[in-house]
Amino acid sequence: MGTCDYGREDLQTCSLPANLIKSPPGKTKNKKQQDKSIFYHLGNLFLITAALMAFLVYYPVISIYLFPPKIQPEQNLKGDYITIPKINAQAPIFFNVDPYHENIYQPILKRGVAQAKGTALPGEKGSMFVFAHSSGNPFEITRYNTIFLRLGDLGNNDIVEIKKDGKVYKYKVIDKKIVPPTDIKYLKETKNQLIIQTCWPIGTSLKRLLIFAVPLN
Repeated sequence: MGTCDYGREDLQTCSLPANLIKSPPGKTKNKKQQDKSIFYHLGNLFLITAALMAFLVYYPVISIYLFPPKIQPEQNLKGDYITIPKINAQAPIFFNVDPYHENIYQPILKRGVAQAKGTALPGEKGSMFVFAHSSGNPFEITRYNTIFLRLGDLGNNDIVEIKKDGKVYKYKVIDKKIVPPTDIKYLKETKNQLIIQTCWPIGTSLKRLLIFAVPLN
């Protein structure tokens, strides 16, 4: 309720309830504009931050297309390596890696490519099975765990080279397939061939892309 002071007959001073007191129109309008301006700048800051984070996270993947890594000559490589000239892919390869236990092969795939234990080694008769990421966890992406990012670009007659114990083994691509992740029969193939596997589509684990190649030496 408001109150009035009747101290004098010819003058009455009244105070109105707070909910009836209105701010001047100009002051209310300015406050709304100020609030709108703050939200506008916060929104822009959020968008810029998100774009910057996305760029930093996915730059290793983008750079493979924009700035393909240079292939080093085999004689300059120390240790065992796989090289695919067509897609500018080159990374360390680790042999006899258990393909059935994730806690064993995942640390290896952060460092390069794995040859499945129990399959043929370079120079041996039988089917050699090699696998790697097409891309990893965005916060763990490195040059080596994106080795097969462009594997789908390979076609017939493209060359794959594997260096083991100082000797280079060459293979020629003859086919490629996309299969369900549960289709593991290719791990038990007996043909004299090289099979390269990666997840497909890029950055997912929905399916598997397989590249088939035959030895040239």
